[in-house]
Amino acid sequence: MLKTTAAVFLSIATTFSVLLSSPPPKSYYHSLFISTSLSDNVSISHHLYTLTRRPHAAGSEANAEAASYVLSTLAACNMKARIVSYEVLLSYPDSRSLNLTPSPSEPPITFDLKQEIYKGDPYADVADEVLPTFHAYAKSGSVTGQVVYVNYGRVEDYQTLKDMGTNVTGTVVLARYGQIFRGDIVKNAFDAGAIGALVYTDRKDYGGGGGDVKWFPDDKWMPPSGVQVGSVYKESGDPTTPGWASSEGCERVSVEELESRGDVPLIPSLPISGADGETIMRSIGGEIAKDDWQGSKDAPTYRIGPGPGVVNLNYKGKQVIVTIQNVIGVIEGEEEPDRFVILGNHRDAWTFGAVDPNSGTATLLEVAQRLWKLQKKGWKPRRTIILCNWDAEEYGLVGSTEWVEENRELLASRAVAYLNVDCAITGAGFQASATPQLDDLLKQAAQQVQDPDNSSQTIYEQWIQSSTSPLIGRLGGSGSDYAAFLQHIGVPAADMQFGTGGYPVYHSLYDDYVWMEKFGDPMFRRHVAAASVWGLVALRLADEEFLPFNYHSYAFEIQKLAEDLETEISDKGINFSPLFKSIEELSKAADKINNQKKAIKEAKGWASMWRNDRVKVRELNDRLMMAERAFTDRDGLLRMPWYKHLIYAPSRHNDYGSTSFPGIDDAIENAKKLNTAESWSMVQHEVWRVARAVRHASLVLGGNLT
Repeated sequence: MLKTTAAVFLSIATTFSVLLSSPPPKSYYHSLFISTSLSDNVSISHHLYTLTRRPHAAGSEANAEAASYVLSTLAACNMKARIVSYEVLLSYPDSRSLNLTPSPSEPPITFDLKQEIYKGDPYADVADEVLPTFHAYAKSGSVTGQVVYVNYGRVEDYQTLKDMGTNVTGTVVLARYGQIFRGDIVKNAFDAGAIGALVYTDRKDYGGGGGDVKWFPDDKWMPPSGVQVGSVYKESGDPTTPGWASSEGCERVSVEELESRGDVPLIPSLPISGADGETIMRSIGGEIAKDDWQGSKDAPTYRIGPGPGVVNLNYKGKQVIVTIQNVIGVIEGEEEPDRFVILGNHRDAWTFGAVDPNSGTATLLEVAQRLWKLQKKGWKPRRTIILCNWDAEEYGLVGSTEWVEENRELLASRAVAYLNVDCAITGAGFQASATPQLDDLLKQAAQQVQDPDNSSQTIYEQWIQSSTSPLIGRLGGSGSDYAAFLQHIGVPAADMQFGTGGYPVYHSLYDDYVWMEKFGDPMFRRHVAAASVWGLVALRLADEEFLPFNYHSYAFEIQKLAEDLETEISDKGINFSPLFKSIEELSKAADKINNQKKAIKEAKGWASMWRNDRVKVRELNDRLMMAERAFTDRDGLLRMPWYKHLIYAPSRHNDYGSTSFPGIDDAIENAKKLNTAESWSMVQHEVWRVARAVRHASLVLGGNLT
């Protein structure tokens, strides 16, 4: 009996000795991460300045130099850093021209298609390295036709033109940027019968509304000669390797086959400046466009056409296989090295990229440096943290997509979450989008970080005060690198930034360090705050024993979405009860796993060191991690099979748009047009598909076989 008692006391003494000598709790390091002692806005400013000294489009020498800088910075932070390369098809301009004949009696006008260098521009010496204004993957060709003004080039805009009796067939459309993805502008023009598309930057949307407003460098607005370039490819990844990685010597689809399938644009297009757009607009006659199609107060009156203005558009592009470079940095987890928390940002830019994307790259490097400072103080993550700097995002999320496709099975079985930051800073005001189980985590992180523009409140307080819509958006659009993780393989994801409503010099010559220093973030405090929120969310996902996921948010969200859809088509006889039943099962599964988590915590006590306890925690976390995968379907969406997620995916007519239940939504839109029994039957089929996916998620979350 005495021997047993002695053994008990020895065990207790040993336990206390371990506790007294143990390192600080992970929460201590998390608080330290967001403290002013670890943050460094001077370092962030230096990173941004270094990354944006030259234009660095994907495939360029300057972008390779930027990759080396990111690699060396991550390596200096004691990370296992490497470059992962892919051989991908990229598109560059070879020649282009644009001429306008305002009327048969007037001489033609030839546009120079150049963005003007402003007086005192510190980057004038390297401005000639900027690619000529173009649309990546645009079809080469020469077209001549009368001009029709199509507003933003949306499907509903073409319906308006049809209702007005305007025929677009055989014309060149003039559309203004905004509202939808530029690739959809070109695709919708082709579908309407147009032979070419010109997309311009309207003063009303990007120039401050016209009038006496100044523009960059005197104010934040786009100069009259500014042009928004960008890709018009609607898919994700290398066009020649749809669904598999673009490794050297791999199988490839020919460009001719891509064209035959309609995967690449089928009419020539060109982006043009606001000044050139208004010149063309003055040549358009016909009916006056309605009020919400008009431009700024001092712009010419916008008319529909067609003509009498005639444009001749010539574009010749070259498509070449080039090497792109993703930079990957890894901090291996101490207890669960096979569970990955992934942070991502892309590096390539159409021009200097001070906002898009290198405000995010500079922030990523700040996160890396703070994590290294934590390591020097004794912190070690429970799970592995991976920092990814993607290449060729601007061409169509190429770098991230190729990496995910190459590592699909490993990521599908091990990735906890993907946290994306693209344009970290466009201005004031925090905003975030995420899959719903991450909502609480994002709010809690925002409550711990000071608002960079008002030290008397937290980011969260500013966030809720300024929000006029749901606080946290959803990731249905494919506007950045979260797409491959969430929409292709079903990894929980979030996307964060400071700034609301975009920024005027987007994708133009003027997105440089000067713009950021003067207008985006003069003191670089927003960069510091962005790094704090991003890193804190990552730390909690990497360190907390139980993954901080809340699936009640998911069940609540999709319940409301389903109710809205049911109301929209209440007279069509579509039965939503299978979907509502599966959502109810998901809610019960969320209750169950929350109760199981609570029970494990309460039962632990001194037993926290026992293996059985660790196994229970691991199994529960795996269910939390894998439930998102169940929302995917191996067949993908109809006519968009790469997109597997049945809850969040892009709209077929707008890659930037966030559509919930995309399969159901697309089927409804099609049924409204056809109004046949077969088309409405397809809506019912899509409801069943989503119901099955939600049920699968509830089974995964519940952890029991049927």
